Amino acid sequence: MASPEQGNQTAVMEFVLLGFGDLPELQPLLFLLFLAIYLATVAGNLLIVVLVVSDQHLHTPMYFFLGNLSCLETCYSSTILPRLLAGLLTGDRTVSIPACLTQYYFFGFLAVEECYLLAVMSYDRYVAICKPLHYAARMNGRSCLQLAAGTWLGSSLVADITIYLMQQLTFCGPHEIDHFFCDFIPVVKLSCGDTRRMEFVTTLLAAVCTLPPFLLTLATYVCIISTILRMPSTTGKRKAFSTCSSHLTMVSVFYGTLMVVYMLPQTDTLRALNKVFSVFYTVLTPLANPLIYSLRNTEVREALGKVLTKFSAGRRA
Repeated sequence: MASPEQGNQTAVMEFVLLGFGDLPELQPLLFLLFLAIYLATVAGNLLIVVLVVSDQHLHTPMYFFLGNLSCLETCYSSTILPRLLAGLLTGDRTVSIPACLTQYYFFGFLAVEECYLLAVMSYDRYVAICKPLHYAARMNGRSCLQLAAGTWLGSSLVADITIYLMQQLTFCGPHEIDHFFCDFIPVVKLSCGDTRRMEFVTTLLAAVCTLPPFLLTLATYVCIISTILRMPSTTGKRKAFSTCSSHLTMVSVFYGTLMVVYMLPQTDTLRALNKVFSVFYTVLTPLANPLIYSLRNTEVREALGKVLTKFSAGRRA
C-alpha cells in the first residue's frame, strides 16, 4: 500500500463506508433488522452443522456438503454484518485500509468458495439421480473430502492473488466508499494509480471462478430435470424434485443477484440499486440457507425433532 506521503499528495489511511447513511431516520430500525438477521443466520447455520455432525442418518455426501455450506454462510455473514452493525449503532463508519482489505479478502474467498461448493453440491445431486448405480463409488468419503478440500484451497489461492494485487494500490483521495462493505469495485475506484492491469487480472480470475461453476451447475440441472421427467413413478418424481428444489433455490438467488451486481453494465440506475442487490447475496442468502434446507427437507426436520426430544427428556430427568 501507499506510504503516508507521495509527492505533494497525502495518502489516504482510512476509508468511510457510507453504507445506509443517506437514511438517517431509519438507522435504529436497520440496526435491529440486521441484528435479527445476523443472529438468526448464525443460529440457523450452526444448528445445521450440529445436526449433520450428531445425527448418523445425515452422514451422507449431500449433508456433508450442506454442513460445509452452513459453516461457510456463518463465516460469510460474520465478515459483513458485525462491521455494518457497529456503524449503524455508533455512527462511526471509518475503517482503516488494512481492515478494509482484510474484510474484502474474506468476502472474496468465501464468495468464490460458495460458487465452487454449490457446483459440487449440484454434481452430487446429478450423480445421485442420473447415475444412481455409480453413486457409492463416485461419492465415497475420500472423494467428498477431496472435493471439499479442493474448493477451499482453490478459493484461498484466488483470494490470495487478488488481495496481493490490491495491496499494491495507492489511495490519495477521495476516501468515501458508497457501500456497506469493502467490495472490489468501490475500493479500486478510489485508487489514484493505474489499475487497468490489475482489473484485467481480477476480471479474468472472476470469470474463471464463477462461469465454470455456474455452467456446471446449469448443465447438471438440465440433466437432472430431464431424468426426473422420464421417471415413470409420480412418487419418484416428487421425491427427486424435493431433493433438488432446495439447492436450486439457493443457486438461483445467489447467482441471480451476483450477476446483476457484477456483470450488468454499471448504469446510474443499477449503481444506485447495487447496495440493495448486494444485500441479497451477502445477507439474505446466508439467512435463507438454514430456512430453505430445514423447512423443505424431511430428514433435517426429523433430525431436529430427535434433538429437541432428547433435550426435553433430559430436562425432565
